[in-house]
Amino acid sequence: MTPRTLFLSDLHLPPGPSPFREGFRRFLEGPARHAEAVYILGDLFEYWIGDDLGMQEYAAEVALLAALSQQGVKLYFQRGNRDFLVGEDFCALAGVELLRDPAVIDLYGGITVLSHGDLLCTDDLGYQRWRRFAHNRTAQGIFRALPRAWRERIAQRVRRRSNSGKRYKPEDIMDVNAAAVEAFFRLSGARRLIHGHTHRPAQHDLSGGMQRIVLADWRPERMEYLAVTQEGLYRLTV
Repeated sequence: MTPRTLFLSDLHLPPGPSPFREGFRRFLEGPARHAEAVYILGDLFEYWIGDDLGMQEYAAEVALLAALSQQGVKLYFQRGNRDFLVGEDFCALAGVELLRDPAVIDLYGGITVLSHGDLLCTDDLGYQRWRRFAHNRTAQGIFRALPRAWRERIAQRVRRRSNSGKRYKPEDIMDVNAAAVEAFFRLSGARRLIHGHTHRPAQHDLSGGMQRIVLADWRPERMEYLAVTQEGLYRLTV
């Protein structure tokens, strides 16, 4: 089989039974087994309120990832805006390497920059303020020390406010900013950018031969991942 690397993001797996969790299981037990590497670029989980609780809720997924890693498939995880509290304990148990955001890799001879994508949405000033607070280590430490019920209530409140706020935001500010994209290319030296977050799957061919690939968010009718080989890019479903 032709060597391939797989990318996916924005699955938003809920803690309860779900077609998405079944789809992810099929992915890990099927196409992922035949890959050289799998990159999960954030928002694998609907929310993550700490490794201590998340690894209990998602024990099945952790076990599947660990089994895949033990078979020799390289696994990489980049935090998203829903699961930015994923920590080293999860990564160690699941056999996953945690990536910075952005991260630069050599993808079959092509320098590629990877990101969840929320860093590129610089026009959404309210979200960027929230992101800076949420990624503050002191704030995260305080949150992780709270009882489970408190953490769950806070997470649910944040999700409700986020979903409500999106209805009143102009569509364009929730997409990437062109200058931010340009800066990613300039600082990384890459010619290809792969990201998720915006839920606007597409392939954008930019000036200068640059390419921006937006991964698909998972939906009941389309659970998609991106396969990259030496020959090209392929959008596939599980």
